[in-house]
Amino acid sequence: MTLLSKVSYSFLVLCIVGFFAILSSTMSKNPVLNPFARALETPESLMGFVAAASTIPGIIVSLPAGSLSDVFGRRKVLLISCVVFASAPFFYLFVTSWWQLALVRFYHGFATATFVPVANASVAELFPAKRGERISLFSSATIVGRSIAPFLGGYILLVTSYNFRDLYLAVGIAGATALITALLFLRELTQTSRGTAQNPRKASVKVFHGWSTVARNPRILAVSLVEAAQYYAFGAVEFFFIGYLKEVALLDPFSFGVISGAQLAMIPLIKPFMGRFSDRGGRRTPIVAGSLIGALALTLISFTTQFPLLLLISIVYGVGFSLVTSSTPALTSELTQENLVGTSMGFLSTIMDVGQTLGPIITGFILTTSLGYLGSFSALAAILLAACAIFLMTLAANPEKRGRRGKLVIL
Repeated sequence: MTLLSKVSYSFLVLCIVGFFAILSSTMSKNPVLNPFARALETPESLMGFVAAASTIPGIIVSLPAGSLSDVFGRRKVLLISCVVFASAPFFYLFVTSWWQLALVRFYHGFATATFVPVANASVAELFPAKRGERISLFSSATIVGRSIAPFLGGYILLVTSYNFRDLYLAVGIAGATALITALLFLRELTQTSRGTAQNPRKASVKVFHGWSTVARNPRILAVSLVEAAQYYAFGAVEFFFIGYLKEVALLDPFSFGVISGAQLAMIPLIKPFMGRFSDRGGRRTPIVAGSLIGALALTLISFTTQFPLLLLISIVYGVGFSLVTSSTPALTSELTQENLVGTSMGFLSTIMDVGQTLGPIITGFILTTSLGYLGSFSALAAILLAACAIFLMTLAANPEKRGRRGKLVIL
């Protein structure tokens, strides 16, 4: 097998594993988590805690996972995440109270928090000249799994009359498929990512040094801030846009399903093309353009209740989000040393999870004030613009930029 075919083979396996892994994790929460938590008589005040339990590991483990993959190899860490994907669904079968559900959700969250940054680092190393396109294509494979999950999960609940056990068995099958595929077909990904036996003390010193190096890089901090802002807004829009469509626009469930679904479908469709554009034209342009487009779309939401306009706004927002997020991981991998790609991806993922966690919480507080939806969506737009401005100022203050193969180029 030639080097090119080995790289293509490894990438294909990563996409297949990512599809089943994210299908499994998403189906475990959407649409089953809310009715399952209510069936367990979860107090209303603790419903949000149960829902957020799986996001906490992203803040805790993404950075260590990326660093450990730099030291011990990508495949080993990916396999560990796949073990969690495969095992967590079966713990739901033994849940009898809300706090047990929260614990299982917390454990399940370690799977995605570990898998995504390490897989992105692997793709970045496999395709040094096409990082934007290939990371976006891998992301699209996982988003397809994420998009199918609610429909498949809802169908299983429908035909089984809300038999939660049967649904989580299906979740387990998808997770086990990801693990088996990784065990049988996922080879060591690149020469640079092969881990070797290391003294634990030396390994820990190397990990902490990597954290310090990445955290002190102002350009990586700026890109991470942009990523966090995008997911801050995305997490809030995902939850509160539906409320606006229902309570203010007074649309029927099918209509706001079409509007939100169009946005979600747009992301995997166009993201690879946006990534290819950033590979050829530089990272700065799509990040800035996407931030401006996203901010404009968010600002316009509160000024219309018409279905066609809201559908168009939703699609435009999806385009802006795709422009930015197709470039940020690739740029982060290029702004660090070759032996710290995993660490930089973990750092990016950690900051992103902080943003995604805070977005719905803070937006919810704004929504309860007299500002309402207008203030909420305008605040989200302001966050995107502020992060974009900081990104541009940081690049201007730190002009050195690392290119796709470690050469200095203009972003």
